[in-house]
Amino acid sequence: MEKIALITDSASDITKDIVDKYNVKVLPFKIIYRDKEYSDGVDITSKYVYDTLETNAPTTSLPSMRDMEEMYDELKKEGYTHAIVVTISSKLSGFNNAIKLISEDHPEIKTYVHDSKSISKGETILIEESAEMIKQGKSFDEIVSELPKITDRINIYFVIGTLEYLIRGGRIGKVAGTIAQFLNLKPIVSVDKEGEYYTYAKVRGRKQSLNKIYDVVVSKLNDKKYDIHIMHGEAEAEAMTLLDKFKDHKNANFVNFGGYLSPVSGVHSGPGFIGVLIYEKE
Repeated sequence: MEKIALITDSASDITKDIVDKYNVKVLPFKIIYRDKEYSDGVDITSKYVYDTLETNAPTTSLPSMRDMEEMYDELKKEGYTHAIVVTISSKLSGFNNAIKLISEDHPEIKTYVHDSKSISKGETILIEESAEMIKQGKSFDEIVSELPKITDRINIYFVIGTLEYLIRGGRIGKVAGTIAQFLNLKPIVSVDKEGEYYTYAKVRGRKQSLNKIYDVVVSKLNDKKYDIHIMHGEAEAEAMTLLDKFKDHKNANFVNFGGYLSPVSGVHSGPGFIGVLIYEKE
């Protein structure tokens, strides 16, 4: 009989409630300061990251190989026969490849590593849907076949306060970033079907960027029903205002305020981040 484990990384912004409910294994990214290393979401908060970005900017690294190995040892002790791993987009991190390599050293647990081609709640949705399919008695192979279809129904749009941190982390072209900052452009950034950041729309100024991201999401809502998740990085009031505007739309199936973006994502996005993830309902 199959016993299927669910695994993700800390950039998924998965909540403790979901982790506890489905016994999800979460592998934390590392956040590295000059004098100390932290495990993302374990012994460091998003607030601490934002408070120290200007004076002591950290770097980040993948979950440790030791953490991955220990997780597989734990899975064996708990009697798991299969594992589904949902990772941050492989275009944004090397974690997808790293966990594939580790899983190959543990053939006793049949593992499928799914590239979410997303980040944050995009990963969480895939974990939750997998968990519900397990509850329904679906097999490992049936669940694996559904994950690409679920991925195709997830879209992310976000704005940031400054491009500085994406540039610093190598997540955006330096020339494009410098020009955008000079012109006070606040692009609406999305994630393409390959899981890579791209400019969805160019807007000048913060107010206009927030109005634009609202318009982009509403244009989707006018056609189909969606779940909506909103995350922020030191921009709670603006995020809540945006959330309230979505609540009354007839096609807003579920509107969720997810709170702070994970510490590791905060390192790369910086303060002023507001992200809206929409998940098309069938």
